[in-house]
Amino acid sequence: MCDHDLIPPRPDLTDDQWTKLDPSVTRAAALPTELPAATTGFSRRAVLGVAAAGAALAVLPPAAGRAQAAEQATTAGAAKFPFPSGPNSAGEYRVLITGDAGTGAAEQYAVAAAARKICAAEGVGLAVGLGDNLYENGPESSDDSEFATKFETPNAGIDVPWLMVLGNHDCSGLIPGSGGMPERGDFEVAYAATSPRWYMPWRYYGATLPSGADPTVPLVEFFAMDTNPVASMTAQIAPYYWWNGQYMREQRAWLEKGLTTSRATWKIVLGHHPYINNGHHGSAGSFDGFTTGDYTSGIHLKELYEEVICGRADLILSGHDHTQQILEPNTRSRGTRQIVCGAAGKAGDGQQHGSHPARWQNFSQRGFMIMKVSATAVGFDAYTVDVATSTAHLAHSFTSTKTMPATV
Repeated sequence: MCDHDLIPPRPDLTDDQWTKLDPSVTRAAALPTELPAATTGFSRRAVLGVAAAGAALAVLPPAAGRAQAAEQATTAGAAKFPFPSGPNSAGEYRVLITGDAGTGAAEQYAVAAAARKICAAEGVGLAVGLGDNLYENGPESSDDSEFATKFETPNAGIDVPWLMVLGNHDCSGLIPGSGGMPERGDFEVAYAATSPRWYMPWRYYGATLPSGADPTVPLVEFFAMDTNPVASMTAQIAPYYWWNGQYMREQRAWLEKGLTTSRATWKIVLGHHPYINNGHHGSAGSFDGFTTGDYTSGIHLKELYEEVICGRADLILSGHDHTQQILEPNTRSRGTRQIVCGAAGKAGDGQQHGSHPARWQNFSQRGFMIMKVSATAVGFDAYTVDVATSTAHLAHSFTSTKTMPATV
């Protein structure tokens, strides 16, 4: 967690209620501690977030029509970097895993430069961005200049499809990181039409990597979630995005059906907010120390993970906490393993705050991971980055063998 990530004074206030309770929040939001002085857009967004977002979002279609509009947009624009057609000669797919990258600051560029070298050496064919793609408030339009400065330019040379998910900073207005303006996520969906890298056919979606033995059966199936409506710092105002509203009911049904019917060897869920986590933000159900309320605590995200995902998916990959963690499955996860990889732009506070068993953890350095997945095993190489030299250092390697399919 960073100094300028704001924590509400009590759970489940709306953005407007929060600022009325403590007007100083807007002044604090305009003074980030990690971004360089040259970054001027943040102050403008913090002070004018509500007015700017309201004007920009007026061009979006009604909620019920956004899925169709976004899907059409992503098929009609830029030529896309192709998905891998099969495993490499070693029988593996190699995937770059990053999260919480989009600061536009020197540290992001250093991590991306280090990752670019490793991706070239490893033959990486796919990348994952686990949310908080555009700090601090998300895009103001589908052609916001920050898509270039905080994604395209730093990642030039990592010329593969990027499976992108929405983070709380991608869906915020007046209060950076609140997640209280989910409509902004539609701009990131629409942006996919103009980018060869950015892959986001809708706010939640699936993607597959074929098996070398049988192209009709996926070796890997990804399920990219939107966790914001059930883990936002502030309460959702629009009924469509309420924790129990139409959007989350539809997403839950999609996840349940997809995970139940998937024939993939490996089922991997991508969601910005983690299920379990030893970093500063904590685990779903007690995010940032809150254990009450429908939003701030993430209690309904915890329910979604435990009732739909755990025991069906092999892995949950998340960001949100600016750390790297390879955590062990617990009793409630029923064999599903949590990976936290949110240190591509910002670093944690250097302390462990939870007690979940872990294979490896790093709470202080920036970095990324390379996932290697075959028919029989999935592994993670975790890299830390020396920002001053843009150099990656292999910090830990872990491999898990596939012994049986995930069970319902």
